[in-house]
Amino acid sequence: MTTMVAGGALRARPRPGGDVATRSTDLDAEQAVKEVYDAHYGMLVGWTTKLVSDPDLAHDFVTEAFVKLLRHWDTVIEPRAWLYTTVANQVRDHWRKRGREATAYERLQAGQRDPDVAPLQDQATTLSVREAVESLPPRLRTPVLLHYFADLTVVQIARQLGKSEGTIKRDLYDARHKMAAMLEGVR
Repeated sequence: MTTMVAGGALRARPRPGGDVATRSTDLDAEQAVKEVYDAHYGMLVGWTTKLVSDPDLAHDFVTEAFVKLLRHWDTVIEPRAWLYTTVANQVRDHWRKRGREATAYERLQAGQRDPDVAPLQDQATTLSVREAVESLPPRLRTPVLLHYFADLTVVQIARQLGKSEGTIKRDLYDARHKMAAMLEGVR
């Protein structure tokens, strides 16, 4: 890694149509992002695949995050933490969309179902850790994903989310408490 990436020293993003020095800075940013890509792409795709259970979708999310990183390079202090946060937001949006789709599908099915037919299996017996994390409110879910699944520190998460370290610690505590209650008795 170069000092530019590891040390967090970033160059200002050049304006379109700039002079030779500006184009050189643009190439420096591309090279720095390439180095971050080489160092983190595989791990980030693996992490994302575990969250969405779809390798192709995971590659799409991670690739989009790197495209955004190149666009926002001049404002990014910690590229790894920024990438994980960006992908976590994409995963959250994906889960939210899937939740709305599932609710609409269940309503459609309920309208077509005979009212005397037994309801679907009780969720308490089928809840997984992933579903417990998905059911957390976004303010708790994102810190859990970043801390326990992306292995970011409390300090990195606080910086990325613009919150204090104490708030992140409290969010993680609250999330653990809620998930423990949800998963109690589930095998």
